[in-house]
Amino acid sequence: MTPPQILTLGFLVIIFAGAGILMLPISQKAGVTVHYMDALFTAVSATAITGLTVLDTASTWSLFGHIVLLVMIEIGALGFMTFAVLLFAITGQRLDLKARLMAQQALNLGSLADVKSVLSYVFSLSAVIQLIGAVLMMPDFIPRFGASHGIFLSIASSISAFGNAGFTFFDEPVFFLRNDPYILVVWMLLISAGSLGFLVWRDLLLYRKQRRLSLHTRVALHVSAWLTGLAFVFFLFTEKVLTPLAGSTSLWHRIMDTLFLAVVPRTAGLEVVPLRDLTAAGLMIIMLLMFVGGTPGSTSGGIKTTTLGILWLQSMAALRGQEQVNFGGRRFSQKVVIKAMMLAVISIVFVIGVSLFLSITETIPKGEGLEYIVFEVISAFSTTGFSLGLTPHLTTLGKIVIMMVMFIGRVGLYTVMFSVMNIREKPTSFQYPTEEVIIG
Repeated sequence: MTPPQILTLGFLVIIFAGAGILMLPISQKAGVTVHYMDALFTAVSATAITGLTVLDTASTWSLFGHIVLLVMIEIGALGFMTFAVLLFAITGQRLDLKARLMAQQALNLGSLADVKSVLSYVFSLSAVIQLIGAVLMMPDFIPRFGASHGIFLSIASSISAFGNAGFTFFDEPVFFLRNDPYILVVWMLLISAGSLGFLVWRDLLLYRKQRRLSLHTRVALHVSAWLTGLAFVFFLFTEKVLTPLAGSTSLWHRIMDTLFLAVVPRTAGLEVVPLRDLTAAGLMIIMLLMFVGGTPGSTSGGIKTTTLGILWLQSMAALRGQEQVNFGGRRFSQKVVIKAMMLAVISIVFVIGVSLFLSITETIPKGEGLEYIVFEVISAFSTTGFSLGLTPHLTTLGKIVIMMVMFIGRVGLYTVMFSVMNIREKPTSFQYPTEEVIIG
């Protein structure tokens, strides 16, 4: 089996094992009956770190069930290869070439060099960040929910926010946290830390020693900053509904609501601001942010910030009549540019195709438009977890389709295509004659 096939199979094993455990009575609250399809959907959503649910998380699953979900979120966020490498390190075994190739595929590493050290670093950094996040939330949650439940909610919220999972374990929707800027700031920091990517964090932490940032890191940081900044300005001036919903007319609350709304779609899905109260333009911006997602090698989904950055730079270079795509004194290889274009095109076609299929199988409520379905598909594909209300009402076929979309969104279109089609690069020893085609 090839590394992509093993990665795909590994995630499937985790999903079905998780669904089986969720079906046990110990995982469910007393008096609750869960159908296997709903347990499987929840397992896919947790492992794909999405957050779309057909059952209420707090009222359906017991404490043991919640712990199972958190374990699946952790495995989905860091990748099972990270835990496999950690096990190799603990037992003192060496990684063979196939294991290193799988690790490279799992985290989009550029080379096989230092795979073991990179994955050990990923695990350590993730554990530290999530621990800090949990500790920061405890002073707020313990007085509010009691010692034991407050500690659990702090840990669970930290894991979910850092993993960009979109799962909440509160007994009610998290709209009540809009008047808690402290928690919103902690969540935004955790979400941003998870969506930046481990390679970017490694670059930043080693900057004082190396005195330079890689091209990957610079592109990721630039695109992330631009997306967040532009979304913040857009929401600040168009979503007037943000202030009255917060119960305050203060500028501080409005800024916090707006900033949170600009950060969360990439791709955490924590709905502190009710999506139903946003304008059509606001929902469209959220769909675009979800589709882009975070950075390669992160806990986010989407086509990734580097893909958008390369496409933008390629377009600007073409407008200037330049054949090479440059940024910060470096040139992108033609192979990378073509890969970015292919990923964007295939992703758009995939989202449109799934949306069209669901528009046939699912019923759109009266007063809703096609965005009711497209929003859900993009959310599943980007593993965001935002919903306009379609997921709980999906047909069995609709659930299967959304599960497939979430799985592909987490594992990656490339990985799934390479594992299913067994695609291999075949260099050609000849070239056909060139002929021009009229464009536009």
